[in-house]
Amino acid sequence: MPVRVLLVDDHAMLREALKILLEKHDLTVVGEAENGAQAVQMSRSCRPQVVVMDLSMPIMNGIDAAAEIRKDSSVPTILLTMHAEEQHVLRAFRAGIAGYVLKSKAASDLMQAIHEVMHGNVYLSPGISAAVIREMQNKNAPQEDPLTLRERQVLQLIAEGKTTKEVAALLGVSVRTGESHRARIMEKLEIHETAGLVRYAIRQGLIEA
Repeated sequence: MPVRVLLVDDHAMLREALKILLEKHDLTVVGEAENGAQAVQMSRSCRPQVVVMDLSMPIMNGIDAAAEIRKDSSVPTILLTMHAEEQHVLRAFRAGIAGYVLKSKAASDLMQAIHEVMHGNVYLSPGISAAVIREMQNKNAPQEDPLTLRERQVLQLIAEGKTTKEVAALLGVSVRTGESHRARIMEKLEIHETAGLVRYAIRQGLIEA
């Protein structure tokens, strides 16, 4: 039986190119999503065996979406990204991703990554492994983010310029709940202005500068 794949990227042309590549290798694309929030929903309805997902996306980024998918099921996620920085790789593995593939090497690495994760292994694009080891051995490496997954999603939406009302609507919660999330984020991070939250979100890779 062909492996069932869910594709997630906010660029339709890249999704189409990846779909052609995967189907050329007899894999089945069971769904496509353009952001992490859609990916979480579709992973429940499409029942994929593996998720191939971009890291930088609006509404919910790939790392946080992978963490949400992991909470729901054991479906492995492969991040497909242009970011090779240690902080992103480390955050990804803390979230439980199974593969980390650089877009510059996608054509040559992606099929191997799918094969490895389907057999319960972890796959890293060449050049990434050493970076992860260095970061984990670094005594000054940043600790895990103090925010919950929901708070990280709220922070990303705030950094993208969404108002509290818009955040609440996107998350399906009341405006009061949205305000509570925002207040807790500011308290935990000890940041009390929106500009500071945006800078923090950029450093964390939730949005791009």
